[in-house]
Amino acid sequence: MSTPYPRDLIGYAGKPPHPHWPGEARIAVNFVINYEEGSEYNVHDDGFSEATLTEAGVSDYGVKGRDLAAEGMFEYGSRVGFWRVLRIFQERGLPLTVFGCALALERNPAVAAAVRESGFDVCSHGWRWIKHWELTEADEREHIRKAVESMKKTVGERPLGWYCRSGPSVNTRRLLVEEGGFLYDSDAYNDELPYWVRVHDRPHLIVPYSLTANDSKFGRGGFFTADDYFTFVKDGFDVLYREGRTQPKMMSLGLHLRLIGHPSRAAGLERALDYMARHNGVWFTRRLDIARHWVATHPAPPR
Repeated sequence: MSTPYPRDLIGYAGKPPHPHWPGEARIAVNFVINYEEGSEYNVHDDGFSEATLTEAGVSDYGVKGRDLAAEGMFEYGSRVGFWRVLRIFQERGLPLTVFGCALALERNPAVAAAVRESGFDVCSHGWRWIKHWELTEADEREHIRKAVESMKKTVGERPLGWYCRSGPSVNTRRLLVEEGGFLYDSDAYNDELPYWVRVHDRPHLIVPYSLTANDSKFGRGGFFTADDYFTFVKDGFDVLYREGRTQPKMMSLGLHLRLIGHPSRAAGLERALDYMARHNGVWFTRRLDIARHWVATHPAPPR
C-alpha cells in the first residue's frame, strides 16, 4: 500500500467555482501591508541584526552584531512609510489588510492605535517576523498563543487570520486549528481563489497569498522604478480582469513599509490604485471579508 502524497497538485482542476463576489465583481483586489518593523531579528532580542528586504538588498540575516544601517532602514518603515501608505489608502477610501507582527505593534503604540481606528482588518503575521520552520513545535505553539493575546491588547480583538514569514513549518496549520480561534490562514501560494482543507478531520479555510506582485521585488532587485511596479501590477490586473468575465479571481498585493513607503516607490502604488479604481466591477476588499464571503457562499463541503 503506497503512502498518500502530502501535496495537492490538482486543486480545482481547471474548473474553479464562480466566487460570486459582492455585486458580481469581476475581481477581488486585496492589498496587504506587512507590519514587521521592530519584530525582525535584532541585537536586543537575538544578538544580531537583520537586513533583508531593505536597501541593502541582502538575502541573509545580516551582520553578526549590531547593524545600525539595517536598523535605520527598518525604522523608516514604522516612522515614515506606514504613515505615507496609510494616507494613500485613506485618501482614496480604500480598505487594507494588515499582516501584523504582534511584537512590532506592541513596540509602536501610535501605529497600533492608527490600525485600530482605521477599520482595516489585522491578520496575525506571527509574534515576531522570524522563520517559523526553525522553531520547535512547543515554541511555535507558544508564539501563536502570544500573538493572539498581544493583539487583543494592541488592536482590540484577536486575529482571525494567520500568515507566517515566507512560509509555515510542517506544524503551523495543525497548531492553528488546535488553537481553535482562526477563521483562515494564508500560508499558501498555490491558487487564486480560497479553498477548504481538512485538519484533524475539521474543515479549515485557506485564503492564498501571492509573492508575485509583491513589493519585496524592490528589495531583491526585481523592481527598480515606480514604473516597474506599476506595469507589473497593471498587467496582472488586466489579465485577471479580462478573465473575470467568466472566471473571477482574487489578486493579492503585498506591501512592505520600508520599501513601498519611500516616495519614489509610493508613486507606483498610487498609479496602480488609481488605474484599478477606474474600472467597474472591482471589489477592493479586506482579507477577512474574502474569507467571510467564501464561508457564506462556498461553505465547507461535507466529508
